[in-house]
Amino acid sequence: MPLTENRPSLLDTTLTAIVPVSAQAARAAEERQGLLTKPPGSMGALETLGSRLAGMYDECPPPLPEPVAIAVFAGDHGVHAQGVTPWPQEVTLQMVGNFLAGGAVVNALARQIGARVVVVDVGVAGEVPDAPDLFARKVARGTADMTRGPAMTPQQTLAAVEVGIEVAGALVAQGHRLLVTGDMGIANTTASAALTSVLTGAPAADVTGRGTGIDDATHARKTEVVGRAIRVNGLATDDVGTDPLRVLAAVGGLEHAALLGYLLAAAAHRTPVVLDGVIACSAALVAQALCADAAGYWIAGHRSVEPGASAALAHLGLDPLVDLGLRLGEGSGAALAVPLVQSAARLLREVATFDSAGVTDKSGGSTAGPGRHAS
Repeated sequence: MPLTENRPSLLDTTLTAIVPVSAQAARAAEERQGLLTKPPGSMGALETLGSRLAGMYDECPPPLPEPVAIAVFAGDHGVHAQGVTPWPQEVTLQMVGNFLAGGAVVNALARQIGARVVVVDVGVAGEVPDAPDLFARKVARGTADMTRGPAMTPQQTLAAVEVGIEVAGALVAQGHRLLVTGDMGIANTTASAALTSVLTGAPAADVTGRGTGIDDATHARKTEVVGRAIRVNGLATDDVGTDPLRVLAAVGGLEHAALLGYLLAAAAHRTPVVLDGVIACSAALVAQALCADAAGYWIAGHRSVEPGASAALAHLGLDPLVDLGLRLGEGSGAALAVPLVQSAARLLREVATFDSAGVTDKSGGSTAGPGRHAS
């Protein structure tokens, strides 16, 4: 039975609430860019991003994108049994503890930018002890092995989507004006490759990367596993238009489903989201297939070295802000991009116009006011 026939009211309500970004506010921001005391276009991609932010918030100049919250969605994967990574599955639980203790890379980078990190247990196989900033929302103890059938049931998929919707809603209600995606799940790049292959139509070999740094033999096995999972579940690109949620249930993860809900809910709340790497980008492909307008609220933080990330970004039509050869995950690359997002808004808000500063513009006309002169 197609999942969309039994879509829960929370997802229905979220999808209904999503409207396109404001073209009027974006145009106003573009016009304002031309009035600021700098040569037009001299700030490059930051000018484009500033105009996009105005459209997202429906306000020109846009508000500062702060405070910031990074939500790390965690889940385990049954496909781990296929030997796609040398890392043991219990590392997911151990790293969740590290996040909650503030000792991971994403915690260090979050402290640098003044962001809050929350961890969402949507599908960790082990028990996560209660802690501050933990959203205990376990839907299942990991997914099933996607090479033997669907990774998730329809009910599990929708429950995980609702988790993401609720987390985004809670963070926005608490006053956060910029959300960031994070993830943790051993073997989750395998699921991401399968999602990306189906949703973009790219061959499995073109979108399956080395994840945590696997050797050639493991990479070959991982690529074969991705292709086998797609075949076993009878997926084709036609499924994207008819039922993207079925694709998600077949080869996705619980954290992918929660990220999907998070991305859609953020758009419904007109709140920008900075996407991290290949996990978030693959979830965004499903979200885009469900609601194309939602993609207007997403910002590509960085370009992961995982090949699936570039394929997904091209399909989403997003240009990453930084390209540093990163492949960690956790939300680390997106966190590094947050100051650039904030800078794009600050330029529109704080840089003087030629008129207000009394500076002569390139036409040669002086706009100097009383007691001031242009040089």
